[in-house]
Amino acid sequence: MMDIQEQVKEIKQSFRQMMDGAIAQSMRDKGVDYRLNWGATLPRLREKADKIGKNYDLAIALWKENVRECKILATMVMPADEVLPEVIDIWMEQVPNQEIAEQASFNLFQYLPFAPEKAYTWMASEKELYQLCGFHILSRLFLNKQEPNERGINEFIDQALVALQGPSLAVRKAAYACVQRFSELGLVYERIARSALKQANLDFF
Repeated sequence: MMDIQEQVKEIKQSFRQMMDGAIAQSMRDKGVDYRLNWGATLPRLREKADKIGKNYDLAIALWKENVRECKILATMVMPADEVLPEVIDIWMEQVPNQEIAEQASFNLFQYLPFAPEKAYTWMASEKELYQLCGFHILSRLFLNKQEPNERGINEFIDQALVALQGPSLAVRKAAYACVQRFSELGLVYERIARSALKQANLDFF
């Protein structure tokens, strides 16, 4: 049985075969900076994650590496039902950029047993990457037909309106997608969304 550090080393070596210089260069051009970035595509990383299976200790070790592929793979192999909220808070503090925020939301955060609590807390944060993750998680929960309670609806609408009028394009897009998913929960939700957007002079539907 390979120990965790050996496993991390073997995984990092395997990225060489996945290398895509054009993708890595394109990210650098956009100002996305990792200490190491092989430009591996997401399907190749997903394939690797499926082979590895869920592994808590390995996910923790991979996340510590300042390598794009290690961080993404960590979000794919971390078992959502084993990780504690405190660990997720630490990871969230260490999310370096929009790509990792989105990958973490789609691969891991949306599946956490405490996903809704984190989503509402992060959505109300002043930090852009936190807001981004909050809206991405809620989008997925709404897509899976998880309906918010009355307090959740009010909080969501308030934060979405703030985000839709905010300075960050990425957050505006995430909030807009989230409002669309919310309105797809049913006619009542659609009416709530329309009415709130209309009052704020925002008409998206």
